Amino acid sequence: MKYNQITAMLAITKASLRSITRSPSAMIFSFIFPFIFIIVFGFIGNSGGKQTFKVYLDKQSDTNNVLFQTIKNGGFIKLMNYDNNALLQSDFKKGKLAGIIKIEKNKIGSLTPYSLSLKSCSASNDKWPQLKYLLENNINEVSSKVYTNRMDYVSFNFNPQQDVETVRAYKTIDFILPGQLSFSLLSAGVFGVAFMFFNLRNALVLKRFFATPINRTFIILGEGLSRVIFQLITAVVIILVGYFCFGYTLINGFETFIDMIILSFIGLLVFMGFGFVVSGLATSDSSIPPFANLITLPQFLLGGTFVTSDFFPKWLQPIANAMPLTHLNAALRGVAFEGLSLWDVRIEVLILLCWGIAVYAVAVKVFKWE
Repeated sequence: MKYNQITAMLAITKASLRSITRSPSAMIFSFIFPFIFIIVFGFIGNSGGKQTFKVYLDKQSDTNNVLFQTIKNGGFIKLMNYDNNALLQSDFKKGKLAGIIKIEKNKIGSLTPYSLSLKSCSASNDKWPQLKYLLENNINEVSSKVYTNRMDYVSFNFNPQQDVETVRAYKTIDFILPGQLSFSLLSAGVFGVAFMFFNLRNALVLKRFFATPINRTFIILGEGLSRVIFQLITAVVIILVGYFCFGYTLINGFETFIDMIILSFIGLLVFMGFGFVVSGLATSDSSIPPFANLITLPQFLLGGTFVTSDFFPKWLQPIANAMPLTHLNAALRGVAFEGLSLWDVRIEVLILLCWGIAVYAVAVKVFKWE
């Protein structure tokens, strides 16, 4: 009777999965740790305002005036450029922009030489009140410079009832949950795989496997499949708890849910490659955490888990934007809240796959069986 490699692989998967579920560290990093953040931020609700407000200046605005220069050089308002109107509207409705402003030169005989208008949306309810205050301060500052004994230099046209568009709310949980899901996958892929294969090698379990007819490839597949199954179950639980308990947005329902699971699967495969590299480089149990933290910590801090790379200094943004966790977070958020398809986030997926190819190429070189 011919030895069945698939049956042997599934037996390894079953035994390994049972071992994972009995591991306290696996449960803590995969379930408990992400849930702590999800629960905390889920109850907090929407986040507060920002120190710098992103604003779009209407292209028809008059920029040959003191007000424009004051706004531009004030430091608290960042004027954004958009070549794509669809992207402008998308950022506006998601609350990435505090508002859209327009500076117009008034006709001769008007009460003020210039007028300033502001439009915002309900997604920026935490931003436009502060922006309104900043613009009013800018107007007062300019008026005091230009006129000493006269009227205002600029009239401010803004009515919250008319000029604040109501859009779908972007809740804190919509940003936090994908980040925690990604971090769970990253931790499990790196730490879980590294410790698992190092201990199998150290305990001579792999060596015992060699005495059996099972192929080495199926040993890897069996152990890897157990990790994939466990982490995808984790992903399902995290998404469903966020959706039913905290109102996490799945814009297209079940279709969005499936897309998130597919993205989680791709991300996990990439992160497991890092785990194989660490297990190959580690010489002892104590050397695994430093190697693993060298991979996971920068991504956890810079990969968009809590804040976007826009908050970082300009010199740091390219580094943050190159990390695989950054692109997984961006893809998950785009699919869940914006309703993007997997094809729409193909750039993020392609970058993840490129990382996967590079990492597994290194893993093949450094992985040790004995």
